[in-house]
Amino acid sequence: MISKKAKYAIKALKALAAAYGNGPVLIASIAEKESIPQKFLETILLELRNHGILQSQKGKGGGYMLRVEPERITLAQVVRIIDGPIAPTPCVSLNFYVRCDDCEDEETCAIRPIMLKVRNANLSVYESTTMQMLVDGTHALTLLAQPAV
Repeated sequence: MISKKAKYAIKALKALAAAYGNGPVLIASIAEKESIPQKFLETILLELRNHGILQSQKGKGGGYMLRVEPERITLAQVVRIIDGPIAPTPCVSLNFYVRCDDCEDEETCAIRPIMLKVRNANLSVYESTTMQMLVDGTHALTLLAQPAV
């Protein structure tokens, strides 16, 4: 499962993607619209800004806005920034690989091939879904059209 923090990050980015090109959006506005606690949202937006997804503007008319076009921000990027690895076990992670402590041999492990399939299925959805797709509502149609794995 993704964390509540990652879910809030996705909701906030969707709101900012919908406002893309219209200038900064106030944190209070996003928090109210998306039902996110404002203090928690401030922490999330700061983290996304520190990773280059957002930019902020201070003063009157200030707030947050996307630094990157909404069609270039994927769910995979957001989940990795907020939650870390997407893989269900460390031995199948693409970016955060660590050998499992209890594994004697990855080649003969019965669990690892299944976890690879789980990772690949999740990653396929996360990498192919952009913030723009969430705004347009095209993600649901795209995912429903794909055959079950």
